[in-house]
Amino acid sequence: MTLQSTAPHDPEIATLAPWFHNLHLPDGRQTAPDHPLGDFPAFKWDAIAPHLPADLTGWSALDIGCNAGFYTFELARCGARVTGLDVDEHYLRQARWAAEQLGLEDRVELRRGTVYDLARTGEQWDLVLFMGVLYHLRHPLLALDIVGRRVGRLLVLQTLTMPGDERETPVSDLPLEQRSRLLDPSWPKLAFLEHSLAGDETNWWAPNAAGLEAMARSAGLQPVSQPAHEIWICRPSARFEHEAELESAARALARHACL
Repeated sequence: MTLQSTAPHDPEIATLAPWFHNLHLPDGRQTAPDHPLGDFPAFKWDAIAPHLPADLTGWSALDIGCNAGFYTFELARCGARVTGLDVDEHYLRQARWAAEQLGLEDRVELRRGTVYDLARTGEQWDLVLFMGVLYHLRHPLLALDIVGRRVGRLLVLQTLTMPGDERETPVSDLPLEQRSRLLDPSWPKLAFLEHSLAGDETNWWAPNAAGLEAMARSAGLQPVSQPAHEIWICRPSARFEHEAELESAARALARHACL
C-alpha cells in the first residue's frame, strides 16, 4: 500500500504529485482526498492543537521534515512565523505552491536541509515540530541532541514506536549483574530495523514509550504530556550534560559538508 496520492482528480494538483499531505485549499480542492490514511495529517493536528497556544503571534516555529507544509501552514494561521525544513525538493515545490494558494508566503520560509544541518546554526525557535522523522534517521540520538538546542519553549515530537507503554522510574546506575532488567517490558528500548518495515527501507528504529522519553530526557528535553499515541509535548530542561560531544559532532558535520 502506498501512502501517497497521485491526485488523478485534479490536473493542476497532479503536476506536483505524488502527495503525502492532504491540504485543503481555499477554493475547496484537496491535494490528496484519496489518501489511504484518510484526511492526513489533519487528524494528527486535531490531537496536537489543543496542547499548543491558540494564538502564536510573536512566536517563531520550525517544522522539521515539513513535507508539503500542512503543519507549517497551520502554525502560520495561528500567527507564528514559520520555517519549514525538508531535504526533498519535490515536497518543497509542493509547499511553495501551496503557500501561494493559501496566501501565507509572507509568514513562511521554506528551506532545503536535514535535521543535522541545524547543528551548524545558532538559530533557536520558540516552537519546534519534529514529527515523522526520528525513526527514519541513522543517528536518532544525535538528531534529538541537535533539536534540543534549537527549542526555545516547546517541542512536538512524534515517532513510530514499538508496542509497550510500560515505564519504570529511571535508575541512576544499573549494576552489571542486574543487566537482566534490560529485558523488562518497562525498560527503555530502541528496536533496530535492519532491513525494512512496511515496505520502507528508511524505517530504522522503533522505540518503546519509555525509550523515547528516556532519549528525550538525555537530550535535555522534558516530556510534559502525551496528546495522542506516539506524540509527545516536551519542554527544554535547564541542563544538557553532553554539550562537548555534540559540539564535536557538529564540527565533524561541518567538515563533511565542506568536502
